[in-house]
Amino acid sequence: MATVVCDYRFLLLLAALAFIYIQMRLFGMQSEYADRLAAAVESESHCTSQMRLLIDQISMQQGRIVVLEEESKRRELECGQLKALVEELERKGLQRLTDKVQVPVAAVVIMACNRADYLERTIKSVLKYQSSVASKYPLFVSQDGSNPDVKSKALSYDQLTYMQHLDYKPVQTERPGELIAYYKIASHYKWALDELFYKHKFNRVIILEDDMEIAPDFFDYFEATAALLEKDKSIMAVSSWNDNGQKQFVHDPYALYRSDFFPGLGWMLARSTWDELSPKWPKAYWDDWLRLKDNRKGRQFIRPEICRTYNFGEHGSSLGQFFKQYLEPIKMNDVQIDWKSMDLSYLMEDKFTKHFADTVKKAKPIQGTDVVLKAYNIDGDVRIEYKDQFAFERIARQFGIFEEWKDGVPRAAYKGIVVFRYQTSRRVFLIGPDSLKQLGIEGA
Repeated sequence: MATVVCDYRFLLLLAALAFIYIQMRLFGMQSEYADRLAAAVESESHCTSQMRLLIDQISMQQGRIVVLEEESKRRELECGQLKALVEELERKGLQRLTDKVQVPVAAVVIMACNRADYLERTIKSVLKYQSSVASKYPLFVSQDGSNPDVKSKALSYDQLTYMQHLDYKPVQTERPGELIAYYKIASHYKWALDELFYKHKFNRVIILEDDMEIAPDFFDYFEATAALLEKDKSIMAVSSWNDNGQKQFVHDPYALYRSDFFPGLGWMLARSTWDELSPKWPKAYWDDWLRLKDNRKGRQFIRPEICRTYNFGEHGSSLGQFFKQYLEPIKMNDVQIDWKSMDLSYLMEDKFTKHFADTVKKAKPIQGTDVVLKAYNIDGDVRIEYKDQFAFERIARQFGIFEEWKDGVPRAAYKGIVVFRYQTSRRVFLIGPDSLKQLGIEGA
């Protein structure tokens, strides 16, 4: 019995020890889980804190984005306003400030020698219309010789550049009785054009003389025709002059023609043509030299019906030749024409022949000894044929137009045809023996 009691006590002791061990293990595990739970709570608290911080940062960034978007919108609005302001300023003339860097249409040179009073009148006429387009048409005065009054007068104008040609070599004329002046003029022209084309490197030059006034549309006319000179190499030069431009022979300020006869007296030349002419420039009579067929080489000149220049030089190297009869009665255009808006393509070589032929074809043929009276009594254009130079001179004398020829070409002629108005808007065509054939008009 005692042994059984002892066994139960032993078992109870073992059970107590096991219970204590289990309790201790449970307590240890509870303590470990409590630590883990505390760490988890702490971690969760840290994460919550970090999340709140991120949310705050995101809110701040969103605030900045809103501010930047508003700033962007404000700047876009300001840019739009600035753009509108620039466009408005350009419309009001700010663009003119950039004209200073544009390529000139042409240099303008006034050829002078010893007529200070004439030069002053010419400069004033040119400046009247050149001042507003000065960057397109730089102005020069080229003086031949050392006349002090001419030099002083030229230097008194800040709006132009003065050039001086001094050549003290004695002049040897080729024929007895020739005027030395014509040799000096030719030498001066070559020097001045070489200076402008090669030293100053202009692409085109407009040549005026010191006894000329210009029309209101002078510069617009040359700007429009400069494009023709550039495109059509069959055009040797553009002139502002019509030899038959007297008041009674002109009517239409818009009319332009091609001519085989060099008119001169206010004309524009391209550098490419000067490259050809300069090496063989003549010693004298340069204008008649330009009218020779060997120098023209089939090229022609653009001329207006109504002159864009007026020559007032009664006293000069030509001793007033033809002044009263042909120069003084010249009509200079007084109408402002917007040449840049006009289509001048009809003056191109491939179009003008047909354009001119269509006009000639419509004119009524007349003949006989009293052609002036017949022309006067007919409404509309008329055409009169001549068989040779003598016949042309006789008819021209009756009407009062220029009779002169140079190297087989009448003044102002195109394919032997001289056109002028007579008393009214009617045109008179004086037609050479093969002119209609050259125009492609058969059996008319």
